[in-house]
Amino acid sequence: MSRSPLIIDCHGHYTTAPPALEAWRNRQIAGIKDPAQAPKVSELNISDDELRVSIEKNQLRLMQERGSDITIFSPRASFMAHHIGDFQVSSTWAAICNELCHRVAALFPENFIGVAMLPQSPGVDPKTCIPELERCINDYGMVGINLNPDPSGGHWTAPPLTDRHWYPIYEKMVEYDIPAMVHVSTSCNPAFHTTGAHYLNADTTAFMQFIQGDLFRDFPTLRFIIPHGGGCVPYHFGRFRGLAQEMKKPLLKDHVLNNVFFDTCVYHQPGIDLLTRVIPVENILFASEMIGAVRGIDPETGHYYDDTKRYIAATPNLTEAQRHLVFEGNARRVFPRLDAKLTALGL
Repeated sequence: MSRSPLIIDCHGHYTTAPPALEAWRNRQIAGIKDPAQAPKVSELNISDDELRVSIEKNQLRLMQERGSDITIFSPRASFMAHHIGDFQVSSTWAAICNELCHRVAALFPENFIGVAMLPQSPGVDPKTCIPELERCINDYGMVGINLNPDPSGGHWTAPPLTDRHWYPIYEKMVEYDIPAMVHVSTSCNPAFHTTGAHYLNADTTAFMQFIQGDLFRDFPTLRFIIPHGGGCVPYHFGRFRGLAQEMKKPLLKDHVLNNVFFDTCVYHQPGIDLLTRVIPVENILFASEMIGAVRGIDPETGHYYDDTKRYIAATPNLTEAQRHLVFEGNARRVFPRLDAKLTALGL
């Protein structure tokens, strides 16, 4: 290689936004029952200095300490909460959150690039999300979207991701050549802990839905990233291969793996070793989801659980050329608009 790879983290959320954002959201939620409490968008005032402090003391500091270069950055996943209110509530909230991520990317253009939250709402046609999607791509220069397969928040009332219900979003993804990260939000079902169960359930469910359907026959260039290492997919890859075989589907390498990718938000070395042994290296994108659900230090290693770069560097399953793909090459291939921006910067 002529140079060391850029370290591109494909999974970052704005979890450290100034407190005024959550305070505004709480008023918005209160306004659902009592319209007199509903705030105006103009009442949310967050300065560039506040944004800088929230990033410099948190994500950017840790990126510099850990040797990460660029974070693909989207609104806080658990704050999407598409199950709250109606489409208008989600639309207003998504627009606010996306604008803040855009402002962060504009303040730190060498370190952050935006991905959009969609204004999804249970039972509402996904077509209603298209104006916000287009605004984020055309006006903000964002390079992808997050797609929630369960806007109901743990009750799974939406059709499978292979259903035509979702096709308006997919058509726009193809038009703009952008990928989607399949990412749920807060669980309002007490049976499913948000980050320990609901997130991983959704990752696994999405992969099984892709196996059951024939989505990529209709959209051969569509690309999805399944986060958190794919849920249980790598651990049970033999089960998924066997189920696909029973369903008379093609081999998974032909049926889904040209279109489905996995990130490395897996928080111990044995998990990364398994991921890199089972999943083809071309399908793995570096990610940490820092600062996210698991923020502590592992007492067995003395390092932060979410310092996933360390695990990629240490795994014996990758050559240096393969590590380059995980850290940089695959992200540039899956996010062509990111690649174009980096190329324009001479990177």
